[in-house]
Amino acid sequence: MRIALGVEYDGGGFSGWQLQRHAVRTVQGELEAALSRVAAHPVRVVCAGRTDTGVHAAGQVVHFDTVAERSERNWVLGGNANLPPDVSISWARRVDDVFHARFGAVSRRYCYLILNRPTRSSLLAGRATWIHKPLDAERMHEAGQVLVGEHDFSSYRAIGCQAKSPVKTVHSLTVHRCGERVLLTVHANAFLHHMIRNIAGVLVAIGCGEQPVEWAQWVLAQRDRTRGGVTAPPHGLYFERVWYPERFAVPPPPPLPFLQD
Repeated sequence: MRIALGVEYDGGGFSGWQLQRHAVRTVQGELEAALSRVAAHPVRVVCAGRTDTGVHAAGQVVHFDTVAERSERNWVLGGNANLPPDVSISWARRVDDVFHARFGAVSRRYCYLILNRPTRSSLLAGRATWIHKPLDAERMHEAGQVLVGEHDFSSYRAIGCQAKSPVKTVHSLTVHRCGERVLLTVHANAFLHHMIRNIAGVLVAIGCGEQPVEWAQWVLAQRDRTRGGVTAPPHGLYFERVWYPERFAVPPPPPLPFLQD
């Protein structure tokens, strides 16, 4: 049978999602070890989207195949009992064999959290990117609207990105301020490596007045990563949600209190 899970994690203590050859701590490694104990056989998981070192997830979705007969509740409770504190399973569902966490996803949403104030925060250390210069969130939002739609995002992906095509469709991009927090939210059909962090880097440069609003469009048109801005740090980035066809009844992730208004 095939089981789908909702997973959240604090990426600060991991070398990203994916298993690696050398001995490092990964989210995939911790999750597979925990589920293998519950299933009493080796388990391999497939995720909706791989995340880099330091990147967090509120709504990661994975699937795995198993011969073990366990209730959905037991997958959640048993998995969490064997997981470290910085990873947890939110829900479990038995799904059709055609369900695929990665290739079956219709769209995904990421959030990038910026703490914008003169002094750093100990409470949000590792969970938000601190920018001490004042940011104009409305200016950032305006600049980001040129990225909505289907575009070649070569200028906004990592030089080493291995995606076959740089063309992606951004359904929406918003930037809004709530007190000292500035939140960038991007919903797209799929994302390129470092795409959100590179978008954040460009919009921060615009928001603090270092570049004009038109710069986001200029960078996009160059189709050249070397013409873009800096890549924003990973620890403000959250893989927030994945959408699938309704027939799979995949539940939404629990809300993150510090990302809400």
